[in-house]
Amino acid sequence: MTRLPRLTAQEVIRAIERRGFVLVRQSGSHKILRNSEGTRLTVPFHPGKILHPKLLKSIMEDAQLSVDDLRT
Repeated sequence: MTRLPRLTAQEVIRAIERRGFVLVRQSGSHKILRNSEGTRLTVPFHPGKILHPKLLKSIMEDAQLSVDDLRT
């Protein structure tokens, strides 16, 4: 199993946006993104903080991202 990279919320949002998701709204510290199929993702946004690996894995599964997608 490949190790997950340590990424901030901003870096993860950039990768998600490359997959076709767009920012719909923000509720407090959570950014809500949606794609053309209607899939919704919520990413907690705290500038400069690294996302917990379990949370990152959950976001990756929901957005159908691979580790390689995050690194590019």
